Amino acid sequence: MAPSTGFWEVLRRPFVLDLRALALLRMATAAVVLTDLAIRSTDLEAHYANMGVLPMAAVLDHLWTPYQFSLHAATGLWQGQAALFAIAAVLAGALLLGYHTRLATMASWVLLVSVQNRNPLIEQGGDDLLRMLLFWGIFLPWGRVWSCDARRQPAPARYEYFSAATVAYIVQLALLYWCTALLKNGAEWTRDGTALYYAFSLDQVLMPGGRLLYPYPELLRFLTFGAYFTELLLPFVLFIPVGVAWWRLLVVVVLFVFHLSISLTLFVGLFFLINWASIVGLLPPVALDWLTRRLAPRVSRVERWWARLPKWQAPWRLRLEYAAEPSAGSRRVVRAGRETFVVAVLAYVCWWNLDDVAIIRPSGELMSASMRWFGYLFRVDQHWGMFAPTVFKDDGWYILEGSTSTGRQLDLNRAGAPVTYAKPASVLALFKNDRWRKYSENYLFVSNEWMRPYYCNYLLRIWNEDPTHPPVRRLSIIYMKEVSLPDYKLAKPTHEVLCNCGITEASNR
Repeated sequence: MAPSTGFWEVLRRPFVLDLRALALLRMATAAVVLTDLAIRSTDLEAHYANMGVLPMAAVLDHLWTPYQFSLHAATGLWQGQAALFAIAAVLAGALLLGYHTRLATMASWVLLVSVQNRNPLIEQGGDDLLRMLLFWGIFLPWGRVWSCDARRQPAPARYEYFSAATVAYIVQLALLYWCTALLKNGAEWTRDGTALYYAFSLDQVLMPGGRLLYPYPELLRFLTFGAYFTELLLPFVLFIPVGVAWWRLLVVVVLFVFHLSISLTLFVGLFFLINWASIVGLLPPVALDWLTRRLAPRVSRVERWWARLPKWQAPWRLRLEYAAEPSAGSRRVVRAGRETFVVAVLAYVCWWNLDDVAIIRPSGELMSASMRWFGYLFRVDQHWGMFAPTVFKDDGWYILEGSTSTGRQLDLNRAGAPVTYAKPASVLALFKNDRWRKYSENYLFVSNEWMRPYYCNYLLRIWNEDPTHPPVRRLSIIYMKEVSLPDYKLAKPTHEVLCNCGITEASNR
C-alpha cells in the first residue's frame, strides 16, 4: 500500500460509520419526531393558530427574517394545523420504517422546519439538534439496511460507510458539545463551580433528582466541573484514529449517562431524548454485532413475517422501473455534486458556530449579516447556549389573577382556586409541558413585551368559553419573582404585573 493511501485510510477512519448504526439513527430520529408531534399536537390552537398566543402577523412583525418559511403559516385554523401534523406523522412513520427513506427524510425535515418557524418562542436547543439530524440524514444512507427500501436491494457487501455526510454528522456532534462548553464562560462554570447550585435553585425546572443533590454544595461543585469538562473535552475522542470502536463506545456510554442525569435532575422536555437519538449513529460494529446476535431470534421471526407481506409498489415506482438506469458516469457526477454541497454546508455550519462562540471572537463578527440568509433559509442556524454564559437567576412562578363581576379573585393557573401569593408546593407542576415552560421563560424578557397581550387575551377567552367556569371580567398576569441567591440564601419574592387585559379588549381582538 502506498504511504499516501495509508495516511488517507488513517485520516478517514474516525468518520467511517456502520450502516446498521445509521439505520438505528434513522429509527431513533423518527421516533423522536413522532413524540415531538404528539406533544405539540396537544396545543394546536394555542401555539400554532391565529386565535392562540402567537398570531401569524406577530410572527412576521417580530420573529422572522425575510428568508424563513412555514407551511403552517398558510392556515390560521387549528384544523389546518391538525392536517399538517397528521401529514408529518405519516412521513415520520415512513422514515421509521425506511419507506422511500430519502423522500421521507426530506419531507420530514421541511415540515419540522415549518412547525419550528411557526412558533420560535417555544423552541429550545434540542430542536436545533433534531432539525440538523434530519438535515444531515438527507445525505446519509440510513435506509440502506433494516428498512422497507432494503427489501428491494441486495444486501450490502460491507457495512462500513464513509462520505462527506458521515464527516458532517461527527463534526456536528463535536460542535454541539464544544460550543456548549465555550459559551459557558461565566465564573460559575469555569472558576466557582456554582452553576449547578444555581440551576437546581430554579424551581421551574427542578426535578426530584436535582432536589436530592441540591443540599450538597461540594458535590454540586464537583458535578459542575464534571459537566463542563465533559462537554469541552469528550468530543476530541471522536477524532482519535486508533481504537475507534472502543473510543466510540466510551463516548456513547458517557453521553448516555450524562443526558440521563440531566433528565433526572432538570426538566428539559425532549432535550435528553434528542441527544440520546443523536449518538446512536456512533455505535461501532462490535456493539452492533453483539446486538444482532442477541436479537437474532426475534429478527428472524420478524423477517419471516415481513417476507410474507405483499411487495406492493406505488404506481410511480412501477413507471420508474421502465426508465433507463443512470450510467456510472451520471452517478459519479451526482455523488460529486452531493458531496460538494455537504462539504460547503458543513464549512458554513462551522463558520456559524465559530462566530457564535464569543470567547473566540473578542471583538467584531466573523460572519456578516449578509451571509446569514443561507442559515435562516435552510435552518442550519444553531445556538448551543443552555445555561450559558451563566445560569438564569430570575426564578419564580406565575399567578393568573382573574377578577369576576362579583369581585372574586381566581387563579386561572390553578384551575380557578382563590388567589394566593404563597409559593406553590411544585412550581414545575404549573406547566403543562416544556413548550409552555419555554414560552413562559420568553414571556419574562422585556424585549418580548409585545407578546404579553396575546397570551393574556388568549387565556381570558378560553377561560370564559368554558360554561363550567365563573366568567372573568379582567385578567392580570403576575410573576412572583424569586431571585436565586448564593449560599442557600432565600430572596423575598417580588410581585410583578406583566400584563392586564379585560373582557372588552379580548372580545375586540
